[in-house]
Amino acid sequence: MITMAQRIEALRTERGISRPALSTALGLPRTAVEKFETGRQTPTQDQQEKLASYFGVSLFYLRGESDDPTRMENWLNTGYVEDAPAPKPVPRPVKVVAQSSSAGQSDSSMFRAFMKSKSFQDLLRATVLDVLRSPEGQALLTKAVQKELGRR
Repeated sequence: MITMAQRIEALRTERGISRPALSTALGLPRTAVEKFETGRQTPTQDQQEKLASYFGVSLFYLRGESDDPTRMENWLNTGYVEDAPAPKPVPRPVKVVAQSSSAGQSDSSMFRAFMKSKSFQDLLRATVLDVLRSPEGQALLTKAVQKELGRR
């Protein structure tokens, strides 16, 4: 897997621009790009966005999370081709189970405690990002964005 430092260096050398010149072009301190490329400093979110914009690549590509340099607005504008409609879910009978109020409270407090766990949050975040990066996730995002844009 390629690191953000390697990606920045590769993009800079492709353009044939020096480290100080890139720093100046982005309005950063003179040695900033050198620190980014050597891994001594990680660019802030704002600096990452400036770098991605300058090179015309997505943040995912810049960070080494994707090998597709396509900018987000580019793939959003390509249009959505809907596949065959998904089958309708078959309703299943719902079984109602009465619970005492104390059981409901312990379940919700246990769930809240579980949700506060850093390891669970990290696992959940990683899972969601994996799903969103998949072709199916990209298709769902595209459809949702186009639907939202259609409302306006």
